[in-house]
Amino acid sequence: MSTNTLFAKNALLSTGWASNVRLHWNQVGDFTEIEFNAQASPFEKQVGFVSPGMSNLHSHAFQRAMAGMTEIAGEGPDSFWTWRDLMYRFALAITPEQMRVIAAQLYMECLRHGYTSICEFHYVHRDPKGEWFEDRAETSQRVIDAARHTGIGMTMLPVLYSYADFQLQPLREDQRRFNTSVDEILRIVERLESQRDAQVEVGVAPHSLRAASTQQIAELVAALPKDRPIHIHIAEQMREVNACIAATGRRPVELLFDTQSVDQRWCLVHATHLNESEIAAMAASQSVAGICTSTEGNLGDGFFELPAYIAAQGRFGIGTDSHVSQSVIEEIRWLEYGQRLRSQGRNIASIQGQRRVADYLWQQCLAGGAQATGRAVGSLEKGKRADFMVFDDTHPNLQDLSAPEVLSTVVFAGNDPMIRDVYVGGNLLVENGRHHDQERIQQEYRTCMRQLRSLS
Repeated sequence: MSTNTLFAKNALLSTGWASNVRLHWNQVGDFTEIEFNAQASPFEKQVGFVSPGMSNLHSHAFQRAMAGMTEIAGEGPDSFWTWRDLMYRFALAITPEQMRVIAAQLYMECLRHGYTSICEFHYVHRDPKGEWFEDRAETSQRVIDAARHTGIGMTMLPVLYSYADFQLQPLREDQRRFNTSVDEILRIVERLESQRDAQVEVGVAPHSLRAASTQQIAELVAALPKDRPIHIHIAEQMREVNACIAATGRRPVELLFDTQSVDQRWCLVHATHLNESEIAAMAASQSVAGICTSTEGNLGDGFFELPAYIAAQGRFGIGTDSHVSQSVIEEIRWLEYGQRLRSQGRNIASIQGQRRVADYLWQQCLAGGAQATGRAVGSLEKGKRADFMVFDDTHPNLQDLSAPEVLSTVVFAGNDPMIRDVYVGGNLLVENGRHHDQERIQQEYRTCMRQLRSLS
């Protein structure tokens, strides 16, 4: 029998749980067959519960090194905008090699928590003085190297960042490492073309309507190959919404849809502050809302309009953004809990035909996250990447459970790790909760953090 098989007593398909499923994959890491009603062999590996790996649709990897450093109150009111000033100062100090080390630590942690793909919204392109490296894709390449090292799948999104605010305000001095034009981003995309394979895709990301003009965005999208993903921050903070109205007479999502052809390639990150017409437009476009609950909570962004968006059949996924958390479970749990706190109700994220909240959110985030990556991931299906996680069926919380009860328990029953093994492209990267190169990655990260802390 081929060594590239795994027998799952229960496997999560897009249609729900199925019993006695054998997964087959080839040497390049793609599923070749999903065998149903299989008979287990005593000579093959058998596991209890398998889910597709989750896609993390929004990441700024370097910010992982800041986690915990900004949780001290200032003399005046703190907000996203005061946090952003601290982030800018931090970004000015990091070298390309430190970016690689930080990204490797992050990606290892994400893998251990069930993420098998990540979308890297990468905007630190220049050197600390604001000059270009000899290779304009230097920092992008270092982050891709970290993904290759850890084994996580990646969608690299070089970020267009030209202005400090609406009305084409010039960049601040502390934004000098982000400064890019449409032509420069396209040159980075071209330089990274050789990196594209089954594990890595390359798209683009206009940072926001504050940092890129609508004309620039249209030019960038028109020049991009037609099948590549496009991500953008939008309507994260009310200050941003109000500034957009003052500058253009339109709300951010309204302005985007009035000036761009938004479709399935787009991921609208945060989209926290939406009105009814914007919700309808996003849902109709079949774009993905990129919800980053732990970061949005950490930064005080607000609550996504989840019930209305679900009612409009909108697509969504989860991301860890600033990486105050690296947990699939925490993002999904707090996506629901935030809505409960807001409405003073329970079991908000459900639809007719799927009343199990964890199952509904898990499946939606699998599908939306996969779409946002632009890669063949997100389901146990022939032709897709063999990316999946194995839950620990020996954990007391999961022992003797039927499959339909598993996700409710994983998401809503405490903080013990219940993801045991993680495979990407058919490779076992996390076994019994540990990444295969965890010690070396952590040691490099410890050294990197000593260097960075010595600068403060």
